[in-house]
Amino acid sequence: MFSLSKRNKITDEGVYFNSHSDGRRYFIGPKESMQIQRQLGSDIAMVFDECPPYPCEKQYACQAVRRTLDWATICREQPRASGQLVFGIVQGGVYADVRAECARALVDLDFDGYAIGGVSVGEPDELILRGVDDTVMHLPADKPRYLMGVGEMAQMIESVARGVDMFDCVMPTRQARNGTVSTRRGRYPVKAALYREDERPLEEGCTCYACTNFTRSYIRHLLNVGEILGIRLITMHNIHCYLELMKEVRLSIEQQRFQEFRTQFHADYQLVLAEHVQRTKGV
Repeated sequence: MFSLSKRNKITDEGVYFNSHSDGRRYFIGPKESMQIQRQLGSDIAMVFDECPPYPCEKQYACQAVRRTLDWATICREQPRASGQLVFGIVQGGVYADVRAECARALVDLDFDGYAIGGVSVGEPDELILRGVDDTVMHLPADKPRYLMGVGEMAQMIESVARGVDMFDCVMPTRQARNGTVSTRRGRYPVKAALYREDERPLEEGCTCYACTNFTRSYIRHLLNVGEILGIRLITMHNIHCYLELMKEVRLSIEQQRFQEFRTQFHADYQLVLAEHVQRTKGV
């Protein structure tokens, strides 16, 4: 519905859209969505919802929330795969009162967990965390809270501090396709000329396959000659980096030192970018 916004028509029943490959007309609604997820046997099924774009008028955000709640009620009653959980999705755009209304109504439906939707859809960075703040306070603390589509590490750490438990984002793989390396100290473009003879791993101290077997200069070479292995190696590293970060977040929470971890993370995070800029000036 969101990514094919120019090829679809949203109605109260669901969404009609044209295939990007052959133009054929299709329909998906709450029942069809839950059936697909049931057949896939996913651990978590997400209710069918409407994610309003940024910017949008408050009237449109209210309409999207009305549909989201109507569809959530239908999804709640559909059969599910064995052991499958179902999460509701809070919408409401940048409007705090609309988000609060949506969250409270979803909590009344008593889902297994709740997702914060409709953030990181093109709005300025400061509005992303505001959307989290406006939503998470209305969600129960004893059920999972899932922030959809946010993958900037600093925003993830701040969202954890606000009570978010789960994340998903294409950022690690999308940036890898563009030659951008994620590290605990920030991101950098390994395709840059200054890494042409850099014999260090993508991230010093990293134990992933790419870092323990290849250098920045070699991976840069792979990217520049169009060899797909370069993208695959950065993808391996980026995903490993994210998984290690979240592992450390969980450990810091268990050891009751998350605030210390949070402070140190922010102190370190932009160091690699600063180093990249400084070295670029010297090339």
